[in-house]
Amino acid sequence: MRLAFSTLGIPGVPVPEVLSLADRSGFHGVELRAHPEEPVHPGLGRDERQQVVRQFAESGIRLLCVAGYPRMADSGDDAPVLDEVRALVELAHDLGAPYVRVFPGGGPDRATGDATAVRRLRQAAAIAAGLGVRVLLETHDSHSTGADAARVLDAVDHPGAGALWDVMHTWRGGEEPEETYRLLGPHLGYVQVKDIASRQDTTPLPPGEGVLPLADVAELLTRAADARTPAPGEGTGVEWLCWEYEKRWYPQVSELPELLPRVREHLLGLLADAA
Repeated sequence: MRLAFSTLGIPGVPVPEVLSLADRSGFHGVELRAHPEEPVHPGLGRDERQQVVRQFAESGIRLLCVAGYPRMADSGDDAPVLDEVRALVELAHDLGAPYVRVFPGGGPDRATGDATAVRRLRQAAAIAAGLGVRVLLETHDSHSTGADAARVLDAVDHPGAGALWDVMHTWRGGEEPEETYRLLGPHLGYVQVKDIASRQDTTPLPPGEGVLPLADVAELLTRAADARTPAPGEGTGVEWLCWEYEKRWYPQVSELPELLPRVREHLLGLLADAA
């Protein structure tokens, strides 16, 4: 299992600084927030994209995901959403990232939200697959549980679409990890984790000091990897755990450079105990 961290909560940090931090902390990859206020976003030109590729290649760190904000279940016209997805997929392709993150973002009408998300994701999956990328629907907002996301992804039924399992949201939605994995296993790209105080208080805590069932998640992923016999050229299923850092929204949490070594030690300990 390889470890990554997300830059979602540290806006505007230059790519070389992110890569240096990953290297010093012993992480294998990063999830980059793709927003116009960030160094990496769909508005980058060819030369800028090539520079990012060189920076990652020289560092040995993997760009795991381009994390965008298209809302697949939201109301409105499909065209602007799919245009946004296409731009993110092309960026991920140019940078060598295997995944693009999208949100559900739907409203209270479950049936309408499901139908909209299925329709858009089918088109997005075809675009992504043509460029060797997968679009991952994060368990979030209107589709925060494994049951919600699987209901959509089962209907989409395309290898270009998958799931990003945010453990906090599925657990707060009442699902235990084993049930979430049963539902999302066929679709999983990677798993995003953090720790929080309670179901009601989502203030991030240092790893191991909160209530999220991270040990159970590590055991499930380890067990699944051990049980699966891959075909030639295939991986062993989910290979990445990504730590989500949210200082942007919770200014009281520790600075990332001082937190990451502890995150790495904790996650590696959980995986070792599960082996």
